Amino acid sequence: MKKILFTTILLLTLIVGCSQGEDSSANEEGNGKTITFGVTPWTSTVPPTEVASLILQDMGYNVEQTQADAGSTYIGLSRGDIDVFMDAWLPVHETYLDKYGDSIVDTAVSYPEADAGWVVPTYMEDINSIADIKGKEDLFDNEMYGIEDGASVTAIIDDLIEGYELDIKQVNSSEGGMIAQAMRKMENEEPVVFYGWRPHTMFNKFDIKIIEEDQGYFETASVHVITNSELKENAPDAYEFLSNWSIPIDDVEDMIVQIDEEDMEPEEVAQNWIDNNQDKVDEMLGK
Repeated sequence: MKKILFTTILLLTLIVGCSQGEDSSANEEGNGKTITFGVTPWTSTVPPTEVASLILQDMGYNVEQTQADAGSTYIGLSRGDIDVFMDAWLPVHETYLDKYGDSIVDTAVSYPEADAGWVVPTYMEDINSIADIKGKEDLFDNEMYGIEDGASVTAIIDDLIEGYELDIKQVNSSEGGMIAQAMRKMENEEPVVFYGWRPHTMFNKFDIKIIEEDQGYFETASVHVITNSELKENAPDAYEFLSNWSIPIDDVEDMIVQIDEEDMEPEEVAQNWIDNNQDKVDEMLGK
């Protein structure tokens, strides 16, 4: 009798254990795998990264973020150390796609028509194009302010300066440092020229304008999602979600304002966007 009772208990234990294992697997699409995002020091990178991270966590994935400049992010993608980059600017970043094309994948368009270029305050009424700066470089102390050296746009700006034969030097720093320097000039309505792009709070905070550039150094950009080439095989459902990714540029800009100007936590801002755009999220998830 004791032998029969022990056998029955053992069978029930095995059945319950198997059932729990099946339920756990069914509820965890990601099965605890880790997906690593590359995060550049640009405000535009944060909202899409946070939104995608929360959705992937709901799918059962662990998520990590690696802070790096653009060049290092693409190296990480090519090596498999980074799985996803949500803020690739094309055609500016095409040099990276060409260099690492065998190991990275242009996966989705996040949003199109993201303008970028040289920016001046609107009180500089006579400066409406880069050609207008020629011969007036001393107004700007022969300097224009750019972002970090690792960004591919840095080389484009240097080429532009040479192409327009401007007597001006690009001064590089972080995004925050560039804007702080521009703010100091604008507070006194002094001449200043710096690099700007949408989406960014600078266009909400300051009266500025992107000036015309007619030699083709800057084009209207589209922002893409880039993944390493192994993600599709290693995490097919995550790759499928990311391949369906898109988000309005106005929404990204609104989230940047909430994070930078209203001091809201990025995760809270991202969760609010998910809650208010569940139909969009379901579409990206293929539901």
